[in-house]
Amino acid sequence: MTGMRFTPKGYGGHRRDSEQVRRDGWHELHMLAVSLDDHRLTWPERELVRQLGEKLYGKLPAVKEVRRG
Repeated sequence: MTGMRFTPKGYGGHRRDSEQVRRDGWHELHMLAVSLDDHRLTWPERELVRQLGEKLYGKLPAVKEVRRG
């Protein structure tokens, strides 16, 4: 069974972390994946991302608060 592969070429081995996937997507595909919770963004930058997301994909679903008591 020498030389038999169980995974397609390019799969297996080192896995990229999510930040590396985002970085590669930006450099290779010119796509940007941004979290509104990214601590590296200032409030105006987060607001811009939120507005772009709403323009392209619609408003986020409302978050319901859980009341205890």
